[in-house]
Amino acid sequence: MIAGGNCQPNVVTYGTLVKGFCMKGNNSAAIQLLRKMEEGACKPDLVVYSTIIDSLCKDTLVDDALNFFSEMMCKGISPDVITYNSLLNGVCKLGEWKEAARLLNDMVGKNIFPDVCTFSVLVDTFCKEGMAGEAEGVVEMMIERDIEPDRVTYNSLMDGYCLRGEMSKAGKVFKLMLSKGSMVDVVCCNTLINGYCKHKMMDEAMMLLREMTCKGLVPDIVTYNTLVDSCCKVGKLGDAQQLFSEMQACGQLPDVQTYAILLDGLCKNQQISTAIQLFKEMEGKKLDADIVIYTILIEGLCIAEKIESAKELFCSLSSRGLQPNVRTYTIMINGLCIGGLTSEAEKLLIEMEEKGCSPNGWTYNVIIRGFINNNETVTVTGLIQQMVEKGFSADAWTTELIVDLLVKDKVDPALLPLMQKENYELNLPQLKLNRSSDHPNKH
Repeated sequence: MIAGGNCQPNVVTYGTLVKGFCMKGNNSAAIQLLRKMEEGACKPDLVVYSTIIDSLCKDTLVDDALNFFSEMMCKGISPDVITYNSLLNGVCKLGEWKEAARLLNDMVGKNIFPDVCTFSVLVDTFCKEGMAGEAEGVVEMMIERDIEPDRVTYNSLMDGYCLRGEMSKAGKVFKLMLSKGSMVDVVCCNTLINGYCKHKMMDEAMMLLREMTCKGLVPDIVTYNTLVDSCCKVGKLGDAQQLFSEMQACGQLPDVQTYAILLDGLCKNQQISTAIQLFKEMEGKKLDADIVIYTILIEGLCIAEKIESAKELFCSLSSRGLQPNVRTYTIMINGLCIGGLTSEAEKLLIEMEEKGCSPNGWTYNVIIRGFINNNETVTVTGLIQQMVEKGFSADAWTTELIVDLLVKDKVDPALLPLMQKENYELNLPQLKLNRSSDHPNKH
């Protein structure tokens, strides 16, 4: 395949091909090539093994990677810090702390000392596990060993503080990065902006956006999507729309996710007319609306009690080449129940199963509540039985409604053992008490 005439591949040639296969995600081809090398005169070296080990770890095939590591050692090929970093990254992502500790000890025992990448892997893993204190300890250890933390290390630590809601500490890390010159980039800013937004610190998030511009950093689509989403979630639709306009003025074109975020905010705040205008604008820009976009619009129409319009949009999905998912079906079922069209809701429940979209617990809770709220309790028992048979449970809201119906003798008493079977103990004592004390009807 490779060899021909007087041109024989060397280890660099093989190594390049192995790397190419790994970059394409074709680990099996890379391993086959390694085996071919073993058969010939050009044996695999550390680079070839490390490349495959790294690729396997990235694909979470850590056991296979460890087997290759053992094989390599048995052949007398000594690992280097890059090999260990790949393995550490792999085991840490799977939360295999004992294996990580073993690898670290093994590494140091071979006089292979951790570098900035090694420590950064540990910091990132600790932070993602919510162990920011441990991550901080690793950074301190780095500094003690004269290993300067890099942008990745500090960004991981900052993210860890954000995840724990320790925003003042996250801010201090950001300031430390700023003091080190060119260490801060858009990714770092996005990390802190996301942290501020998650904790509803919108003033700080917006201030950081302005600081980015002053420092010559150009906000990207992630920056704007994060801010628009958070503005919508805290009810600042005006600010969200202003950011939407600003990003376009700055040359950052909104993507489908941006439109989905803003459409959802408008629909949730019952600004359906503005949402439809925005949707038409999106279509005019030749952006392909996916099922997420249409589901948002259907939900918005249902919230606005424009059930017929929601039905029309739902029925048009197949002609648009889109298949409703469980969320789309559940939202439409809820809309039909809001409109008092419970028989249509029940038909849609049957239809979704026929079309290969299995209802989930949310779907059943929605339709059961819909029937109860429309005072159509005859069908409720059957729906609850279906739900339980499929392994789903009533949520707190649905359970309260069912218990209320049992109190009022409006549903089959056979539901009582069914509810007991499903472990609704918190509600049942109240039910027994109410039955024995002639509890008045709730309204």
